[in-house]
Amino acid sequence: MYYVLYKDAGGYWRWRLRAANNKTIADSGEGYFNRSDALSGIALVKQSSNAPVREASGAF
Repeated sequence: MYYVLYKDAGGYWRWRLRAANNKTIADSGEGYFNRSDALSGIALVKQSSNAPVREASGAF
């Protein structure tokens, strides 16, 4: 897996997490004005490995 950091058409920074087969498995979901903020978003995802998984029942 690897992260792709890029600027979108509007000039905002975004990131994508790609699997070994190059398919996107996660993305930033929002654009960041500063590159450093996008990198902070990546760091948060990296640190969330111990976050619990909660199953939703019904629509959410």
